[in-house]
Amino acid sequence: MSNPFFNDFDTPFGTVPFDKVSNEHYLPALEEAMKRHKEEIEAIKNNTDEPSFENVIEAFERSGAMLGSVSAVFFNLNSANTNDEMTEIAKEFSPKLTSHSNSIRLDEGLFAKVKGVYDKKESLDLTLEQTTLLEKFYKDFVRNGALLNEEQKTAVKSIDEELSKLGVQFSDNILKETNEFMMILDSVEDLDGLPEGAIEAAAMTAKEKGHEGKWVITLDYPSYIPFVTYAKNRSLREKLAKAMGTRGCKGNERDNKEIVKRIATLRHERAQILGYNTHADFTLEQRMALKADNVFNLLNDLKDKAFPAAQDHINEVKEFAKKLDGIEDLQSWDYAYYFEKLKKEKYSIDDEMLKPYFKLENVIDGVFKVANKLFGLTFEERTDIPKYHEDVITYEVKDADGNHVSIFYGDYFPRPSKRGGAWMTLFREQHMDGSTDVRPHVANVCNFTKPTDSKPSLLTFNEVTTLFHEFGHGLHGMLSKCKYETLAGTNVFWDFVELPSQILENWAFEKECLDLFAKHYETGELIPAELVEKLKASANFGEGRATLRQLSFALLDMSWHSKNPSSISNVAEHEEEATSGVRLLPKVEGTCTSTAFSHIFAGGYSAGYYSYKWAEVLDADAFEVFKNNGIFDKKTADSFRENILERGGTEHPMELYKKFRGQEPTPDALLRRGGLL
Repeated sequence: MSNPFFNDFDTPFGTVPFDKVSNEHYLPALEEAMKRHKEEIEAIKNNTDEPSFENVIEAFERSGAMLGSVSAVFFNLNSANTNDEMTEIAKEFSPKLTSHSNSIRLDEGLFAKVKGVYDKKESLDLTLEQTTLLEKFYKDFVRNGALLNEEQKTAVKSIDEELSKLGVQFSDNILKETNEFMMILDSVEDLDGLPEGAIEAAAMTAKEKGHEGKWVITLDYPSYIPFVTYAKNRSLREKLAKAMGTRGCKGNERDNKEIVKRIATLRHERAQILGYNTHADFTLEQRMALKADNVFNLLNDLKDKAFPAAQDHINEVKEFAKKLDGIEDLQSWDYAYYFEKLKKEKYSIDDEMLKPYFKLENVIDGVFKVANKLFGLTFEERTDIPKYHEDVITYEVKDADGNHVSIFYGDYFPRPSKRGGAWMTLFREQHMDGSTDVRPHVANVCNFTKPTDSKPSLLTFNEVTTLFHEFGHGLHGMLSKCKYETLAGTNVFWDFVELPSQILENWAFEKECLDLFAKHYETGELIPAELVEKLKASANFGEGRATLRQLSFALLDMSWHSKNPSSISNVAEHEEEATSGVRLLPKVEGTCTSTAFSHIFAGGYSAGYYSYKWAEVLDADAFEVFKNNGIFDKKTADSFRENILERGGTEHPMELYKKFRGQEPTPDALLRRGGLL
């Protein structure tokens, strides 16, 4: 059978022919792609013409197209639709790819060509985008060891290969631990307090898993969150929360404690070889934050502002739990339950009142309407585009003049083959091929509650904002107008990449926006204005505690990466020390955050988790412009599109931000929005 990766895809818009791709294709395609890439590199090195931007930098930028395609398909599917065979392939695929990448990034002949162009950049009359690309390539080589001696290069290469294996193992352990846990309930009393939809979903899960007539709760968020939020049975909430909190740290064959310590130590060693004090110093050099001190300053400033409000809030929840049920020792598995009850008492609102207005299909339509009102985009479902799972919906995106903009894949429901969480990804990045604008293929992957026999998929408001968030990333990918793939779309500094996603969440709180899609799934009634007012009033309830929770993740991340981690012997004790200053509830014995912290140990956010808070500062500051001018103001939307969404990483993000905003951001808008100022 022919390998679909060996030729251009003969499909609408050159989309991936998922119906023709199978596991047996990946490794042969990887070998062929690496072979072709090496030939392209050799051609650059052997070119006898004077090194120029065109014959070195642009030629290097164009090289490896097949490799990019094979890798994108494999890694995206290994996250969104994997199986045991793919997991095994990944253990071979990842190290081979890492080894290949290293062989290019440590190639002295290629680096000599790049350096030759870099050293004369002042005389080359380059555009801003070309200068950025040249500087990025040069820095990437240096940051990957091009200036090291042979012994050091070998050490970096060895570290990178081990890290790629450890990352795959970390993810596999968490996916399997998540999938293996089932809380089987056979008494209807155990469901007391749960919303009807959650009970139906648990019955459906039980049927799928061979326990018909019972109810099954899993660690997938659409199952886990409703249970810890609404289930009256405290001991079952405890059991579920402990199962979630002990993933990767049970001392069994899936234990990630040694993996976590090894990953952190290897990253530190690598940074030191490259001349940096720590992994954080290495990472932050290419972030808006620039250095660890700036990160800690932001985190500590937010902590000082949020802590008093958070402490008052926790005391209020404790008092409420004591008054309601005689709870003397509020634990982490109690917080969501009493938080939700107290919120309902104070604001006469809870998720169950809102969910009927947030049918998934309506929310998707709503976010499309927002994109239309802001940027003139339309989304047309296409049934002729191959997809990797039957749940996926495929769309063609067009602009206001009917021109093709992008392909968009929506993948919204959990399944055993999909990792938890929500993310945006691409199967093809936007770029120019000569005079042809090659348009992107973008995907949003989420884990929302599935429809049941009697109810459609109804989202919590938190899930609504998640959908808006990932779609914001999607717009960043879709609307890209860059020349070079390396700088296009979401290829920006990691503490800037969350701005387009987080700013879009703001629209979900506005009545003018909600009226586009938030209608009752049975009656068609628009969400009442008073409910929106309650939603906004309650949005800041617990904001101090929510801020501290995010800060605890960011501080934990920095604790692993801003100093030498080799002395850390006990992961749990290290966590306790790193996060004690922002903890408001007792630490649960036997649980660990690090061992399941995929963002930093398997997802690229190492020394970068703070960027969610950094981007919140940006998004609150930027959204104030829309609030002042009108949330669908065309002029403001055009400016945001032209200066942020279209520009990718073609210029330093602070310069792009100032072109939109007219000034640098301050945290004031964020603190105002959160009621903390």
